[in-house]
Amino acid sequence: MNVRDVRPAARSGWTEVDQRCINTIRFLSVDMVQKANSGHPGMPLGAAPMAYVLWTHWLKHNPRNPLWADRDRFVLSAGHGSALLYSLLHLTGYDVSLDEIRRFRQWGSKAAGHPERGHTPGVEVTTGPLGQGVANAVGMAIAEAQLAARYNRPGHAVIDHHTFAIVSDGDLMEGVASEAASLAGHLALGKLTLLYDNNHVTLAGASDITFSEDCARRFEAYGWHTVAVADGNDLAAIEAALQAARAQATRPSLLLVRTHIGYGSPAQDSFKAHGSPLGKDGVRLTKQKLGWPVEPDFLIPDDALAHLRTAVERGAQDEAAWKLTLSAYAEQFPQLARELEMRLRGELPQGWDADIPVFEPDAKGLATREASSKVMNAIAPRLPALSGGSADLDPSTKSALRGLGEFNPPASGKPGDTERGSDWSYSGRNLHFGVREHAMGAIVNGLAAHGGFIPYGATFLIFSDYMRPPIRLAALMGLHVVHVFTHDSLALGEDGPTHQPVEQLANLRAIPNLIVIRPADANETAVAWRVAIETKNRPVVLVLTRQDVPTLDRNRHAAADGLRRGAYILRDARDARPDLILLASGSEVGLITAAAENLQQQGINVRCVSMPSWELFEALPQAERDAVLPPSIDARLAVELGARQGWDRYVGAGGDVLCMQGFGASAPAETLLREYGFTVEHICARARAVLARG
Repeated sequence: MNVRDVRPAARSGWTEVDQRCINTIRFLSVDMVQKANSGHPGMPLGAAPMAYVLWTHWLKHNPRNPLWADRDRFVLSAGHGSALLYSLLHLTGYDVSLDEIRRFRQWGSKAAGHPERGHTPGVEVTTGPLGQGVANAVGMAIAEAQLAARYNRPGHAVIDHHTFAIVSDGDLMEGVASEAASLAGHLALGKLTLLYDNNHVTLAGASDITFSEDCARRFEAYGWHTVAVADGNDLAAIEAALQAARAQATRPSLLLVRTHIGYGSPAQDSFKAHGSPLGKDGVRLTKQKLGWPVEPDFLIPDDALAHLRTAVERGAQDEAAWKLTLSAYAEQFPQLARELEMRLRGELPQGWDADIPVFEPDAKGLATREASSKVMNAIAPRLPALSGGSADLDPSTKSALRGLGEFNPPASGKPGDTERGSDWSYSGRNLHFGVREHAMGAIVNGLAAHGGFIPYGATFLIFSDYMRPPIRLAALMGLHVVHVFTHDSLALGEDGPTHQPVEQLANLRAIPNLIVIRPADANETAVAWRVAIETKNRPVVLVLTRQDVPTLDRNRHAAADGLRRGAYILRDARDARPDLILLASGSEVGLITAAAENLQQQGINVRCVSMPSWELFEALPQAERDAVLPPSIDARLAVELGARQGWDRYVGAGGDVLCMQGFGASAPAETLLREYGFTVEHICARARAVLARG
């Protein structure tokens, strides 16, 4: 029997205890906001009934094991309503104490201003920037569908859970939610349900100032099932809507629940209830109107707590039933069970990197995007967790996993419908995001947060601008995500300045807890992928070329494994006593090695440093960094086809940076490199000028 089948099909009636539980959720939220004198009381007051029905009757979860693999996922996309989530977590038995609740929004409290993954048990993703949680939920639903398709067998549903999210007007206004909802409808993700807190109010005023569309018809056009609940306090109607959503096998569901922000308060239906405490008088009047004792604050009636805490026993039973299912599955399919359990633990299979190629020296070389493709396709067959795709750019980013299937509903296409001729099914490991970079970033976050995946997304480096919010959130959450960004400089040529990244490297390097790697050649690219796969608890960005770059002769240059250190001495001066240090990342490394040979012929001792990752370099002890960049050597020149920001810390007051000082232009790559001074001759001239200053 599947775990979800043991849950009751419908609720026969609702009692005073149910209403007392709802008011407990409401006023625990109101009191924590009031005590902090900061927060958003309006949403918990209005949305508590639908949250209560979901959490007590439909959500499969175990408060004593928040990371149980086959739990339903719940996302509070409207993260400003965090008090609602903390109330639910405490009352249903998670490790969020009443003391933590009382310290809402204070230093060190598990009840932070917005929900934070890894900080609070039961919080699946960090939310607050609106729309992101919607797309995260889509990613989680994709994860469930792919794992189920790969591992489930008849009579053995070891992966069988749903994804729920509470969303707001603001969520549905943000473009990322539209992108994600469009894709979810296309993918027919029937186990995804959004509960729309349709209260007609945003932070600045009534939503009809800016938002008058028919959301039901909009989502129906996306391919969603929709249900309107006319009264957000009607528990039976909410129950029926959730039951109708559960019946949908091939359409995600949007439940439009008409609620009232600040329900029962003097600020009901006003934007004033959105982001400010009700005030002492407001709290008193609200409690009186809803029949709740004014004193004491943080009141939790015994019968309400006992009823809500039944989630502990129910969750333990659900997990125990799943473990029996998993045990029976392991007896029948031991190899698949081992693979699944390893994925869910985030472990790498032995020999996952055995087929990574070693690239022979080649003066012509190949583009690092091409090298990346070869490495990815060597890794993927041995690493089932690797799954992802591009924003409609597979032929350009070279990020497709050949022969591993296309993630799509089986009926949506036929073998041969894609360039790779792969089958369409939910077990496919190639995700097609369409021209939806913003959603792609947030969806791969959802895959990583779900567990069991090392997800990747791919697009041009210039379009990382579309993805900065989810990249930042991945870094904040410590998610293991890989982004493949190609076409990394003005050397992409004729497409011109709209497509030529200049400031994007600096932008990405500014994000804490993000590793940015720009490999110099094919062998550095292979090591970069090793680092990306082995990294835990932080996202990794790989920045790759469109144009061919020389594959360096590692008999004459240091081993590419030096990339792991972030920066390494690629080629040293005679007797390791350099007059000058040349530094570069990516395609410019080939330029500085050629320039070094030229300068060496002029009697100048040159050290070449390949610097693919500032973050990895900064993680080294100071002594190891000084061994690469000795403080005694002031003559330094950095070369990078990007903005200068950040390089001064490495070249120092006596050094210089050859970089982009404006936008690019439309012309062949060779012309652009010449016109902007990225030539061996110009590098030599700038290097001599640096030496002359010393």
